[in-house]
Amino acid sequence: MRYLSRKLVVMLLLPLLLSACASNTPSASRYVLPGGQLSSPPSVPEGTLEVTKPRLPHYLDVEGIVMQTDDITLREANDHQWAEALGRQLEHGLRARLSNALPSWRIVHDASGDAGALTLRLEVDKFQGRHDGLAIASGQWQLLNQQGDVLAMETFDADTPLEEDGYPALVRALGKSWDTVGEQISQAIKNVRQNG
Repeated sequence: MRYLSRKLVVMLLLPLLLSACASNTPSASRYVLPGGQLSSPPSVPEGTLEVTKPRLPHYLDVEGIVMQTDDITLREANDHQWAEALGRQLEHGLRARLSNALPSWRIVHDASGDAGALTLRLEVDKFQGRHDGLAIASGQWQLLNQQGDVLAMETFDADTPLEEDGYPALVRALGKSWDTVGEQISQAIKNVRQNG
């Protein structure tokens, strides 16, 4: 009987002890990319631009922020993670940047229902910190008309130096690299409209 009561006490206390140990484990820090407020759409837009969610390579489509530790090694952080899926943050952030750079345009998520809308497709190859202190963003984008014809296609490549060590500085620098990508794309769209 005594053995049974000891066993019962241990069984009752074990979950409490395990939960106490688990609660001492620090939780992961979660980050959002800076710079992402959409401007109000114009009442009479010059055009509509549908921005699709960027395609990401498998190694970037993860929760942890990626660091390139040398020329061939990539590491996903366990304790420093994106607060929302990276592809979703990049798409929302790019729409915000383009809505500010192209104030006469209606910048929307894809499938707007506008028959004359242009579509922006992106493929991101790199979006990570690098061992030499840079936050890098690179890939390709395409601008298509409503028939699916390619109006413009270019690569993008942006490197921003980190202002200090640490993941918060890396996320801020990645946001600045994405600012540069937004500027490159908005300028190209302006050129297409002027020449088209």
